[in-house]
Amino acid sequence: MGDKHNQSAYNHSVSLDLNKCKGCTHCLKRCPTEAIRIRNGHAVIRNERCIDCGECIRICPHQAKKALYDRLEDFKDYKWKIALPAPALYGQFDNLDDLDYVVSGLLKCGFDDVFEVARAAELVSEYTRQYLQREDVPKPVISSACPVVVRLISVRFPYLLDNVLPVLPPVELAARMAKEEAMRKHPELREEDICALFISPCPAKVSYVRNPLGTAESKIDGVLAIRDVYFKLVGAMKGIECPELSSETGLIGVSWAGTGGESSALLNDKYLAADGIENVIKVLDEIEKENFAGLEFIELNACNGGCVGGALNVENPYIAKARLQNLRRYLPVAKSRLAAKDREAEERMLWDAKVAYSPVMQLDADRGEAMRKMQKIQTISKCFSQIDCGSCGAPTCNALAEDIVRGEASEDDCIIEMRRQIHAIYDHLGKIVHETYAPPAADKETKE
Repeated sequence: MGDKHNQSAYNHSVSLDLNKCKGCTHCLKRCPTEAIRIRNGHAVIRNERCIDCGECIRICPHQAKKALYDRLEDFKDYKWKIALPAPALYGQFDNLDDLDYVVSGLLKCGFDDVFEVARAAELVSEYTRQYLQREDVPKPVISSACPVVVRLISVRFPYLLDNVLPVLPPVELAARMAKEEAMRKHPELREEDICALFISPCPAKVSYVRNPLGTAESKIDGVLAIRDVYFKLVGAMKGIECPELSSETGLIGVSWAGTGGESSALLNDKYLAADGIENVIKVLDEIEKENFAGLEFIELNACNGGCVGGALNVENPYIAKARLQNLRRYLPVAKSRLAAKDREAEERMLWDAKVAYSPVMQLDADRGEAMRKMQKIQTISKCFSQIDCGSCGAPTCNALAEDIVRGEASEDDCIIEMRRQIHAIYDHLGKIVHETYAPPAADKETKE
């Protein structure tokens, strides 16, 4: 992932294995941005529309969709490797009552240092509390922690971009703080000697590193899958009898792993927390319609249950969330706090690059031409059955109409319409045969 910042196009983390794809319509029907089509017997992912939510990975019965991520071995040449464990990692282990076991286990797995992402999450929570008190920000404020949600807003809900919290996600903040801390403790190290590796619950974080949101350059050097690290970590933890007191996170940071964790840390009851990409879209629709008056904060997670529901996890999200609730009983409220009036620390948390609107859904750059195409789509769509069967290779009848207008499909692709035409032709041929070979009426009377 060394050239991650030299990518001219959006670099995705969800890929398709054509050998496994059967051309079924499971992913087609569930993709939130209609980025998938079935062509020539297999799925085709439209890269410009894909937001790397991982829904197709979860739903594919043939395991044809897979996430791309890094391996720890890829970074063996770095002098100092820092693990950035996601809060969701803690929910993967049964009977865990001490985070120090996980931190010590990661050190035994080959990392030189550990900087918990939950630690940075506590700082983001504290800054968000201060941010919500300002009167010059659009309300409700939408969390920017989930890169899928931010990407979704940038391609489908551009009018809500001003509502997005302009704060770096905890994982990015953790990477920056971890490198600064490592160089402070070890002056002999240079930044190029250090790699910060995020242990991620979802493929969206891989895409974030390759295509940073809110910053020109990510300080995360690689993304490892929780399910890859998990088995090594379990073995390492078994040999630890008395771990060192090394965890630096509390209840607030760990709670970020599940839906509602970020919101509850704001000490403000004027919030809404939703998970699951379909529910996220419904909430964003309602915000755009201004139907959520009185709310100050919106927490949205693309995965069901929050980050514990990510496609790169091991454990069932609801079991993981229950484990985290049990683990929280042993933790202090928070261990990380912003220094009073530390303007430099606060500024470091803010975006240094604006998230721009990505017009991938746009029919045409010319507004008038776009309107004409929209009218044509509506006209063509009315000719279809509107049962949205997906047999044509598009998720809905309206999507097929759009593909036709874009020149990517034809009306003959509609199986229902084709069947109707075949029946019409069959009936017409039947009439011709009957009129050609039926005996004349006069002959009938003569025979009688």
